[in-house]
Amino acid sequence: MEIVSLKELIRLSPGRPVPLGATVSGDGVNFAIFSRHATRVWLMLFARPTDGRPAYEFELDPDTHRTGDIWHVHLSGVEHGDLYLYRMDGPYQPEAGHRFNRFKPLLDPYARALTGGFRWDFSRSFGYVRGSPQEDLSFSTSTNLAGMPKCIVYGDDGFDWQGDRPLNRPLNETIIYETHVRSLTYHPSSGVEYPGTFMGVVEKIPYFKELGVTAIELLPIHVFDEWEFARFNPKTGERLRNYWGYNTLAFFAPKGHYSHLGADRGQQVVAFKEMVRALHQAGLEVILDVVFNHTAEGNHLGPTLSFKGIDNSIYYILDDNPRYYRDFSGVGNTVNCNHPVVQDFIIDCLRYWVQEMHVDGFRFDLATILSRDQRGNLSADPPLPVRIAEDPLLRTAKLIAEPWDIGGYQVGQFPGGRWAEWNDRYRDEIRQYWRGDPGLTGALATRLAGSADLYLASGRAPNHSINFVAAHDGFTLNDVVSYNTKHNEANGEQNRDGHNYNYSFNYGVEGPTDDPEIEAIRNRQVKNFLATLLLSQGTPMLNGGDEFRRTQRGNNNAYCQHNEISWYDWGFLDKHADIYRFTRYVIAQRKAHPVFRRTTFLHGQDFDDDEYKDVHWYSSTGADAEWDPTDQRLMCLFDGAKEETGARVDDVDVLMMFNADDRPHLFYLPPAPHNGRWYIMLDTARPSPEDIYPPGEEPELEPMIAYPVQGRSMVVLIAKWTK
Repeated sequence: MEIVSLKELIRLSPGRPVPLGATVSGDGVNFAIFSRHATRVWLMLFARPTDGRPAYEFELDPDTHRTGDIWHVHLSGVEHGDLYLYRMDGPYQPEAGHRFNRFKPLLDPYARALTGGFRWDFSRSFGYVRGSPQEDLSFSTSTNLAGMPKCIVYGDDGFDWQGDRPLNRPLNETIIYETHVRSLTYHPSSGVEYPGTFMGVVEKIPYFKELGVTAIELLPIHVFDEWEFARFNPKTGERLRNYWGYNTLAFFAPKGHYSHLGADRGQQVVAFKEMVRALHQAGLEVILDVVFNHTAEGNHLGPTLSFKGIDNSIYYILDDNPRYYRDFSGVGNTVNCNHPVVQDFIIDCLRYWVQEMHVDGFRFDLATILSRDQRGNLSADPPLPVRIAEDPLLRTAKLIAEPWDIGGYQVGQFPGGRWAEWNDRYRDEIRQYWRGDPGLTGALATRLAGSADLYLASGRAPNHSINFVAAHDGFTLNDVVSYNTKHNEANGEQNRDGHNYNYSFNYGVEGPTDDPEIEAIRNRQVKNFLATLLLSQGTPMLNGGDEFRRTQRGNNNAYCQHNEISWYDWGFLDKHADIYRFTRYVIAQRKAHPVFRRTTFLHGQDFDDDEYKDVHWYSSTGADAEWDPTDQRLMCLFDGAKEETGARVDDVDVLMMFNADDRPHLFYLPPAPHNGRWYIMLDTARPSPEDIYPPGEEPELEPMIAYPVQGRSMVVLIAKWTK
């Protein structure tokens, strides 16, 4: 609505305290917002996104428009697409944890969309006078209405879901592809019509289908400020951006810049829904990376944009000196996740994304913060993870924890029952094994078998281990085999940022090379990593672009790089077509064989009395494994009988051979079970197309006593038999 003659158009009534947010109802909109400690609240309406003055402002009367800690009002004549912000007054006492400033416009935490289309300016959004010797103990009287995005009233958009329902694919049948909306298609080589948008993701659906992944996990798509950094690339002078998006401004709102439809009146919501609908129609689930551990408001010297000015002492974990914030996120503040009000906010948000936006699951960034009590201590029985896991409307949503934060590490111990976890021990130990580090065959076996040491005691299954060898945070897989050290100089932090322990190796040259011998080793190692990852028990997560050796030029922390460091160069798909083919067929083999997708742990026992254990570990001599710390070789036989795997039908038996030594070795083969015959599934040392075969096309292995496994390579045989 173009707001004119507002006194004539708008009529006020007390409204309702629930639901929170701006809710279109009847002939108007109900506004409701929480604040326990505010003494005055103003609601402002705007005609245009860049307006520096409200077209209408109404102060809520606490006697009429407050119920408990909820401030509320109903405005008739306001409608879907209208723009609003709040202001609040109350004590400005940082030393007591309160930071109310009536001059600062505030975003509604429940806003479903924010205006886009212009560069926001938060330079006057600080509650104190910047540059004052008193720092945040000073008080700012400047306002920032023109530079602030406006909240958009968003009602029923009439979106046609065309019968869309959750796919509810079991975790053990899930293969995750982690990617970034912009990185995926922004490079000119992507060949899409709408690069860097939700629709660009849709345009890559044929590629996802051909590759064979089943779920697309998107780095944060919620509203964040790209321009918050005042740093520049020291080499090029390019201004650095918040590219990844781990600094959320509005948790209910999709990012407007990712919409191909515009963003001035909430079109980004429809653009997101169109993406989800199309992915679901293609059989692909959608998992969102969510960042409830901190917000974009920073520490005591950060801006006042929303929570800080609404009720700072409720929404954040404060220090013993409440002027300061406990910082378990590494970016200035920590959300007070286990305060009952904040718990409700997080649950409401997750429900919205599942019910209204139809997403299938969530990856929780720095999820250990969800386990911290209101003083910041790790709780043995935190309520929030359990509430999320047991919420009846979230019961089928996939829940994936990044189970650590600054000061806490919970891999294998994340509370809440059904949570899956990013398993960084899998990443590190598989990298160390294939690098040739000694004493890693036992770790290889444990990770290959689903990490029972981490998940069995809590009653979880192998698929609760999210296995990965590379992710957005760190080296790409190509860079793991191309660089000995990180090269983050372009981030403007003197290469101090990013992980220092990458367990990588360059095989003779730091970075790109035309040396055919080095390239052959790197190619083989990439295949070793991919085959290990995709054939391990657990849920595999593929770092987007690793299937064609995408590089970030040695940058292992590209959070601020909106350029070719982060963008997928699709020319690599042709350059490394053999790697792409290999990845596609390993995925196909995983999907074809339940033996790789067990829902229970292996025990080294024979449960079906067929004289074959569910898993048998061998040395390369064919004798039982002795776990010699100097031996870099391992062989294992998996029984594919349905009684062992829990599948509905019998599967093939699988023999896997690993050789991390740089020399070739003979592996003495056990007889194929049940008088069957061995067939070659893959051999990473062979040239393409003999390095892997699609399901059903595996050639029979000629009779032999021992198989020559080349240095730094992996072989998988399958035994076909009739029970």
